[in-house]
Amino acid sequence: MESSKREPLLRELKDYLIHLKDLGYTEIPCEANLFANAQQSTGFQQSQPPLSTNEMAKSLTAVQKELGDCTRCKLSQTRKNIVFGSGNPNADLVFVGEGPGADEDEQGLPFVGRSGKKLTEIIEKGMGLNREKDTYICNIVKCRPPGNRDPEPEEIAACKPFLVQQLKAIKPKVIVALGKPASSTLLGRTVPIVKERGTWHEYEGIKLMLTFHPSYLIRFYTLENRKAVHDDMKKVLKELKR
Repeated sequence: MESSKREPLLRELKDYLIHLKDLGYTEIPCEANLFANAQQSTGFQQSQPPLSTNEMAKSLTAVQKELGDCTRCKLSQTRKNIVFGSGNPNADLVFVGEGPGADEDEQGLPFVGRSGKKLTEIIEKGMGLNREKDTYICNIVKCRPPGNRDPEPEEIAACKPFLVQQLKAIKPKVIVALGKPASSTLLGRTVPIVKERGTWHEYEGIKLMLTFHPSYLIRFYTLENRKAVHDDMKKVLKELKR
């Protein structure tokens, strides 16, 4: 094979192997397993037995591969990195945020800036869970909106199919929607978050809790708001029987 053709393939292979390592693989999955999971990701998984942790990871990998170097909306024009998601692909608890900020765009990981530190504090100090082992975290859009503005409807529409596939692959027991945009996207209507936070809903048969976004807590760091989120997470822990 010519060098000019071989080098891009090697780079792609290297990126894929690094991604598998980040997901916790210690060996390369065989082609048959990958093909089986490709079938599961197209909607046939309902008649199949529950997926193992590794199979779920592969399913998320398939979603990420389908997302690719996405140019489906104008956010692709200003981003540095796509922020797909991170955490345990077999988690019982998924947090869904709004969109990446500057730190997330730089690192390609969700919730690693100030809001991310606050979310980690909520998960680990407030709930007594381990962020990486006990949760999976993602956003309704995978690219940073300029100036950290709210994602626009067409941007959400372009990215929502991948959020839906992520949640189908993970099959959590509970989803926590962080803030108004995430809550509105998952419920398909405009959510007055101050009024509806702390209430249970359902998303595709999965229990859905609405709460404030960590950035809201940072901006309005009052005892009342902190207690509200703490109470919301207590309800989540009770649902998870933790």
